[in-house]
Amino acid sequence: MARILATGIATLDIVNEVSSYPEEDTETRALAQRISRGGNASNTLCVLSQFDHQCYLAGVLVDEADGQIVETDLAHYQINTQFCPRLRAGKMPTSYITLNRQTGSRTIVHYRDCPELNFEQFQQIELAHFDWLHFEGRNLAELTKMLEYCRKTVPNIPISLEIEKPRDNIETLFGAADWLFFSKDYAETTGHQSAESLFATLPKNCSATCTWGASGAYGLENGKLVFSPPVVLSRVVDTLGAGDTFNAGMIHGLLTSNNFADSLHFSNQLAARKCQQHGFNQLLKSL
Repeated sequence: MARILATGIATLDIVNEVSSYPEEDTETRALAQRISRGGNASNTLCVLSQFDHQCYLAGVLVDEADGQIVETDLAHYQINTQFCPRLRAGKMPTSYITLNRQTGSRTIVHYRDCPELNFEQFQQIELAHFDWLHFEGRNLAELTKMLEYCRKTVPNIPISLEIEKPRDNIETLFGAADWLFFSKDYAETTGHQSAESLFATLPKNCSATCTWGASGAYGLENGKLVFSPPVVLSRVVDTLGAGDTFNAGMIHGLLTSNNFADSLHFSNQLAARKCQQHGFNQLLKSL
């Protein structure tokens, strides 16, 4: 299978499950709690590894107790961390997540005392060894240099860029990737009430996807809108990581079938499957 490099972060997730989302200035008892590894790039790799791809993470790790939890889980999914600088000081990025059992929605408070991977560190990676390069849309000053470097040194390797939330000037990078993976949150926060409205603002000949929650998923290829209808779920358990799962499905589909519409439909089904379980273990079992 393919060799895939994802550049972004790994986090420690502290997840509290509650019966319903608490009102402000109230006390709520958690029904359950779990501590696990998270982070968009590493989540996507955890799914891709289950398709037997060789997965590599490029992101900063911290040599401390929480960092060991993260590294142990990455090893469980056979994710290679040789390109991850390890710091002796600082703290692994931590996400404090409130998971609403009533709806499956998640609300996140994120804390970090850890620098992002910089361009000099990224430049040490031999990119020609990979079949796909995936990036989180974050750390834009360094990311800009990384994408320019990729285009210059390995112009034939596909690049995907995840745009989950608005960041200053992130729009300037849309032409630097082959595939743009948007979230509904990004679209709505930037004033778009539909994926089609968002797609109309993209550079010409852009290829993109945008997940729209319970309304399905949308894609843009060769100027044409593609739609994958929503998957009807009897119960939503946990939406945490569903977008990362969708992105993994797109990367896998495009690598193996190269059919955009089929990849979009498959990714939509895969993300729906994720919403019906906690975590990523054995995600492909029922497919």
